[in-house]
Amino acid sequence: MLKSLFAAIAAALLLGACDQPPPPAAAPPPPPPAPPSYMVFFDWDRSNLSAQALNTIQQAATAYKTRGGARITATGHTDTSGPEAYNMALSLRRANSVKDALVKEGVPATAITTVGRGEAGLLVQTGDGVREPQNRRVEIVVVVQMASTNDVAYCRALAASWRKTSTASPAQGPVPEAIAQCDAGNTAAGIPVLEKALRDSKVQLPPRT
Repeated sequence: MLKSLFAAIAAALLLGACDQPPPPAAAPPPPPPAPPSYMVFFDWDRSNLSAQALNTIQQAATAYKTRGGARITATGHTDTSGPEAYNMALSLRRANSVKDALVKEGVPATAITTVGRGEAGLLVQTGDGVREPQNRRVEIVVVVQMASTNDVAYCRALAASWRKTSTASPAQGPVPEAIAQCDAGNTAAGIPVLEKALRDSKVQLPPRT
């Protein structure tokens, strides 16, 4: 009798366990934030920059400087008026005008890629031969390149070597800023400064794998 009772209880418990709903699936990680982008507009058949365009370019340059290891892509566009071949060249001239202005704002030329797309990628869809101001533009995108795991480890090893061997501990200056960049994962900004500081102090650099 007891065996039958225990068997019934066990069966009921097992059935109840089977009826339990599965645990909810873990929420997917949030998508990475979109890179900051800026837009500069042009007069018809022109590639010179207005005062408003220069102000926008200054904002893009500031965004670049606050992101270690970033790159900028400047993509030129035209409207659909004029021959396609001419517009392709015009779009590249516009992109290069933006690049020159970015360089004047302190962005290294090697960090800027220019692209001319001509009439492709219209912001406002139009027919052929339409002078649409919104399509005469350069799109500026600031892209942060993710540091590799090896770069992060090397950057932190440089910082550890500096802390271990340096007798000075300034609260401000290029070395503390470079260490902060390493801690933030901005290895492109931290590694060159720390390497120079260690070389100047006659300290052997840690191995880089």
